[in-house]
Amino acid sequence: MRRTSVLSAALALVAAGAAACSSSAGHSSSGAAGSAAFDPKTCQGGTLEVLNQGSISKLDPARIYTSGGGNIPSLLFRTLTTRNRQPGQDGAKAAPDLATDLGTPSDGAQTWTYHLKDNIFFEDGTPITSDDVKYGIERSFAPELPGGAPYLRDWLVNAANYQGPYKDPAGIAAIETPDAKTIIFKLRKPEGDFPLLATATQFAPVPKAKDTGVDYTKHPISSGPYMVASYDKGKTLDLVRNPHWSSAGDNLRYACPDKINITAGLNPAVINQRIATGTGQDANAVTTDTTIGPDQLAQLNSNPALAKRVAHGEFPATYYIAFNPKVKPFDDIRVREAISYAVNRTTAVNSAGGTAVAGASTTFLPPQTALGYKPYDFFPAGATGDPAKAKELLAQAGYPNGLTVTLFHEADDANNFGPKLATSIQDALKAAGITVNLNPVDDNSYSDVTNKPSTEPGLSLQYWGADWPSGAPFLIPIFDGRQIITSGGNFNLAQLNDPSVNTEIDAINAITDPQQAQARWGALDAKLGQQALTVPLMYEKDVALFGKNVKNAVPDGWRGQYDLARVSVK
Repeated sequence: MRRTSVLSAALALVAAGAAACSSSAGHSSSGAAGSAAFDPKTCQGGTLEVLNQGSISKLDPARIYTSGGGNIPSLLFRTLTTRNRQPGQDGAKAAPDLATDLGTPSDGAQTWTYHLKDNIFFEDGTPITSDDVKYGIERSFAPELPGGAPYLRDWLVNAANYQGPYKDPAGIAAIETPDAKTIIFKLRKPEGDFPLLATATQFAPVPKAKDTGVDYTKHPISSGPYMVASYDKGKTLDLVRNPHWSSAGDNLRYACPDKINITAGLNPAVINQRIATGTGQDANAVTTDTTIGPDQLAQLNSNPALAKRVAHGEFPATYYIAFNPKVKPFDDIRVREAISYAVNRTTAVNSAGGTAVAGASTTFLPPQTALGYKPYDFFPAGATGDPAKAKELLAQAGYPNGLTVTLFHEADDANNFGPKLATSIQDALKAAGITVNLNPVDDNSYSDVTNKPSTEPGLSLQYWGADWPSGAPFLIPIFDGRQIITSGGNFNLAQLNDPSVNTEIDAINAITDPQQAQARWGALDAKLGQQALTVPLMYEKDVALFGKNVKNAVPDGWRGQYDLARVSVK
């Protein structure tokens, strides 16, 4: 999926060292965030302030995507499973939430059975049942409630054309609820990642009697530790404790603050300045969508107190050059290999702000164990490129005097694949005899142009992030030939339809052991990498400030963010 990157373009003001092509994939924070003084049993009290850029436009769990809204939805909604909510890579695992376990697979992972915990309630004290979970999922299929995760429409038996309970109250037959505590999913193909998908907000229970359709977003019924006190759409959201939530049945959410106030639509520079200064209530502030700005980065070496209030994480995402091999000269693998050798990953990383906010990549999978990361570099260009090797390959391909190509990119740098990155690529390829004409496209139209096979250019800058920490949502949309969508919204930009790749994807999907699946995803990534269908450039790092009074702001390996359900204020 695409996640709007919030790396500040101004970070380029910060000097960056040579970009390394490896990472420990660690996630950590400094100082008070991980202080031993923090105790989840005694952390209750105070008001947490959340200062964000993004608009709070949707609170309906059917309309929130897997990673939508940062960590805010998890304060309101419990799902069958959830993130493990641990620091680092342990946090990239799924854990039971409403369910007693991660589910029982049968029929070769085509059937998944879950049992609900005892003593789980909505904010009004009504017990949560399996029918509530089923109804919540069915709502996410309604065309009136667009925007949620699309996977179940493809995964469930005979669900592709279901139009939601408002048009078809009979529901989805492939979701069975034999009793109030049991829910069974019948899939049309094996899906070993089902426990990871079951963390999506569409798995949140919704009481049918309280469903108000498109107006449900105004006050969704909470199943989590907090409930809505007031909501000004797009601007503010104030949360208070849900009196019917209990830590006895939810030991992963600490729910420390008594209140959480979220303010949206703020300027990122203002957010960072307010958190850094920490005046008044801003001492209790965090952000879930804004990385540290250049002013604060420049202060870190000289301001130890501020340096202790920085959390470092990595969202699993890759910036890359995409080839369309159906467009000449990119139908020739030697041309694609030449560009792979010619790129300068140091200048690419610097264009995003330097090694503090990005790391150089030679693999499509980012360097995280949960994804199946396996190091490889089939076109070793070093940190700054190998123009001599690139020229050699171009000569073999029939271009001894070089060639001219056009690179499509976004018109601004808001998402970090705009003019700065494009210019760094242009400069690097020039040294190899490749003239790059830049073609900026308005950000709002970019995906319409590049993600439709009939208009897709031969060369474009792209970004991809995982919906959950696994190789499946990272490699399948990009390389599975059955995922090619000719009408638009296509992410398989290489338009690869290799039966051996498709078969391997199906085989890995049937694996329910995460470690076995990781090894296979890593091997498949390497196999695809040899074909030079993309040029991985860099992976995303997140660096965020937290307020003076905030504790336990420790990022996990799922999103690279600290968890609002675990932080506290003094």
